[in-house]
Amino acid sequence: MIFRQIIYGNAMSPKYEIGQKVIITPVENQRLSPRDSDLGEYAGQSGQVIDYYWISTGADNFYIYTVKTETDNREIVLHEDEIQVYLG
Repeated sequence: MIFRQIIYGNAMSPKYEIGQKVIITPVENQRLSPRDSDLGEYAGQSGQVIDYYWISTGADNFYIYTVKTETDNREIVLHEDEIQVYLG
């Protein structure tokens, strides 16, 4: 919990909030490494942000989000560029 308090106190704010409805949109022409998974089966599905984390690499900072899909209630972890605001 201490880690989350540090992140929320940072000037950099998340693009999506917990509870917000989003659409899963995998990045086009994304090269997959053995550590990555193909999000094609989730493309176009809606879900809800249930958590997020801020990661700092020293030079760059970025958010990753845990999204619970509406179709099968799976929790998947997505980069910020792999989701969009639900406008339905």
